[in-house]
Amino acid sequence: MTTIRYQASEASQKQFAQAVRRNVNAYFKENGISPKGDRRLALKVVCMMLMYFVPFVVLLAVPLAGWWAMLAYVVMGVGLAGIGMGVMHDGVHGSASDKPWVNRLLGGSMYILGGSAFTWKVQHNMAHHTHTNIDEVDGDIASRGPLRFCEHAPLKWIHRFQFIHAFFFYGLMTFTKVFNDFGKLHQANRSGITKSLGQDPRRMWAELLIAKAIYFSMIFGLPLLLTPLNWWQVFLGFFVMHFVSGFVLGVVFQLAHVVEGAEQPLPDANGVIHTDWVVHEMRTTANFAPDSALLFWYTGGLNYQVEHHLFPHVCHVHYRAIAPIVERTAREHGVPYNTKKTFFGALASHVSRLKQLGRPATPVAGAVLG
Repeated sequence: MTTIRYQASEASQKQFAQAVRRNVNAYFKENGISPKGDRRLALKVVCMMLMYFVPFVVLLAVPLAGWWAMLAYVVMGVGLAGIGMGVMHDGVHGSASDKPWVNRLLGGSMYILGGSAFTWKVQHNMAHHTHTNIDEVDGDIASRGPLRFCEHAPLKWIHRFQFIHAFFFYGLMTFTKVFNDFGKLHQANRSGITKSLGQDPRRMWAELLIAKAIYFSMIFGLPLLLTPLNWWQVFLGFFVMHFVSGFVLGVVFQLAHVVEGAEQPLPDANGVIHTDWVVHEMRTTANFAPDSALLFWYTGGLNYQVEHHLFPHVCHVHYRAIAPIVERTAREHGVPYNTKKTFFGALASHVSRLKQLGRPATPVAGAVLG
């Protein structure tokens, strides 16, 4: 992984970083609240698991006609995305509980999604959270084939239409992860990341192979054995489930970082970003629809990405409470606080940004829109 360093260009940046941490920590201390999860998270875990497993059990126990079976897979896809955002995400970040085994258990729900908790941690926690929106380091804005998410990436003619076709490729997000975990683990082992995290590469391979075998046996084997569905119907249902899940996750993730106002800075020749890391996160991240209780609940607080990036070890159930503190502190120190007031406003901003990135001489994102 490219070595990137952050250096504040002025003292006020460090002052903001110190102030926002102090103010948020004071909130938890003064109210006697743990920054980890509480009964709200426990309820979320139960609801999301039920949303995924109930339709799967119905599919196995009740002879469903083809279209009804597809509907069950659609609901499973909605639950799958919910588990990823509201259960696995907190677990992998260690924000769900003070007990490490609880975080490992919830983080391990990634295997229910058909993915690997370890490769997700490497890609998400280490790369995306540490070096947000930095070209060739943050894989979440990596430009591949028909998609260009970074203004510094090469421009192709097909990118002109990406504001239309990008949403189809979002649907492939979890589907492809099921299979590309093998390549991701190979890269982590070869680069030494696995050992640097105190893990045995051979054990990681064994865990991955066993987890994949169990997952495929469950998701393909059980329907083939217990339902009247043909093999192609089971595979189609698998694809539909992952397409729904990937589409939801892809849109939610992109509304946080590929919108107007979210910057994409480059390090200098020495690998230095001349901004304090906390301010860098403020400049590269956006919130959306902060007043929507439903979105907040379903997305696991990921519509409050600013708070999540500044305090990834704080459980998402607290983001709505600390958001006014972060915003007030940012205003006091002249630091941008990028918020799109509604979901559709954020979606329109994302489409606009995709259009910009699909044209020559893409302007640098700078305006903070409401």
